[in-house]
Amino acid sequence: MTKASDLVVQCLESEGVEYVFGVPGEENLDFLDSLSRSDTIRLILTRHEQAAGFMAATYGRHTGKAGVCLSTLGPGATNLVTAAAYAQLGGMPMMMLTGQKPIKKSKQGRFQILDVVDMMGPITKYTHQFASADNIPSRMREAFRLAEEEKPGAVHLELPEDIAREITDSQPIPASLKRRPIAEAKSVSAAIRRIEAARAPILVIGAGANRTQTSRMLTRFVEKTGIPFVTSQLGKGVVDERSPHFVGCAALSSGDFVHRAIEAADVIVNIGHDVIEKPPFFMKPGGTEVIHVNFRSAEVDPVYFPQIEVVGDIANAIWQMAEDIVPNPDWDFSFMHTARDAGAANIARDAGDARFPIYPQHLVEVVRAVMPSDGIIALDNGVYKLWFARNYRAHQPNTVLLDNALASMGAGLPSAMASRLVYPEARIMAICGDGGFMMNSQELETAVRLGMQLVVLILNDNSYGMIRWKQADMGFRDFGLSYGNPDFVAYAQAYGAHGHRVTDAAGLPDLLRTCLEAPGVHVIDCTIDYSDNDRILNRELKTLSAAI
Repeated sequence: MTKASDLVVQCLESEGVEYVFGVPGEENLDFLDSLSRSDTIRLILTRHEQAAGFMAATYGRHTGKAGVCLSTLGPGATNLVTAAAYAQLGGMPMMMLTGQKPIKKSKQGRFQILDVVDMMGPITKYTHQFASADNIPSRMREAFRLAEEEKPGAVHLELPEDIAREITDSQPIPASLKRRPIAEAKSVSAAIRRIEAARAPILVIGAGANRTQTSRMLTRFVEKTGIPFVTSQLGKGVVDERSPHFVGCAALSSGDFVHRAIEAADVIVNIGHDVIEKPPFFMKPGGTEVIHVNFRSAEVDPVYFPQIEVVGDIANAIWQMAEDIVPNPDWDFSFMHTARDAGAANIARDAGDARFPIYPQHLVEVVRAVMPSDGIIALDNGVYKLWFARNYRAHQPNTVLLDNALASMGAGLPSAMASRLVYPEARIMAICGDGGFMMNSQELETAVRLGMQLVVLILNDNSYGMIRWKQADMGFRDFGLSYGNPDFVAYAQAYGAHGHRVTDAAGLPDLLRTCLEAPGVHVIDCTIDYSDNDRILNRELKTLSAAI
């Protein structure tokens, strides 16, 4: 016979869980006690539940296994809501385990009690309250299955105090051997024939393709065919962006060189398309044909109605296509290559501008130069995200962590910390705006306590820069978006981290290298110059791309 909270831990161990991220409360002290006796699971005690959720989601993004986070009831559970949406929209497998007052007999009335299960319903794939210890193994196995199957996402389980103390003879249910369905041969053949007959095909790589095996198969396909490819923000790094066939990332909604390249295609092979991302192209009747390659069939709307759908495991579908396709010597990629070269020249033009405060284009160039191919940059949300998505060439999958789904601020530092746990030897840098950094800056204490080697680069403009840019673009006066910041060097030191301040562009590369190689947590205060955002990203870029 087993205590229910012990059984929950046994189920987590059976699923291969390595970490539980979170902030416990009195309602899950039984679970905490059970977890303390686990030989394989480590509790990562955070300073805020939202950060714990971001860390669990990022763990899931890297590994494909559900990251687990913990909170108590009421405010602890509500603090997980943003992270739940982050994982759900971003396709990251994550399990939330929350506490609750006793459900069979309680002396505290409605104190702190919310219907957390109902609250989590719209933003998870599955949510359930344990009402009997006997059902724990089946509900745990089902939750992990749903979190990890395509499209991955968030699940939630609630463990009330009285259920956690029940005694049961139930045992964990092991995961079954499973394989994803593969694409039907006739649809694969139809896609191949259409690509072979095309005049100028192009590949668009999206969020769903960001899987290890898919990366290998797509690299092989691109090398065999020479077909140019572009990526969405969440598709960055699926294929090495140093490839001569890489045209660019659709970081902007329209008007960039990549959009011109896509417009030149007569067939678009849309791989891993996810409607949560801003689309890099819009279909219209009689326009460019689209081949949809994904785990799921297309979600059709007025601007997306593909002519051919290849539905099934993406890696297997691309492997089948790479095996059978015969490159057409009459394919004409000349305009796409022109757009590629013009885009690269545009990016390189300002990369050497070593002004101070630091110019965004130069910052991206320096960060790319100091980061190894397997180094990971974890971006928070802000206007700098566009510069990195557009200008930073990713060499490997999941080495540029950005959120183009929920686009939540506050995720950069926790994502970098989770990456450190998954990849203890990698060079890792969190890149945060001052606003986003302050939303979860308390996790510096967690990083220091855990002895992490981590670099946190704060891009400081004393404002909510992305919204300020949009405000100016819409013709509104500058209002309500500026604030003051603490002394970030002293702030870092107060947590036991190392604080640094960039004083000129010339010293930035050496400072970044030194911090990346040194032990401990290093916080760098870098003043940024966003004065040309509107000129370059709006007016100038659209004029230049239209001129090619």
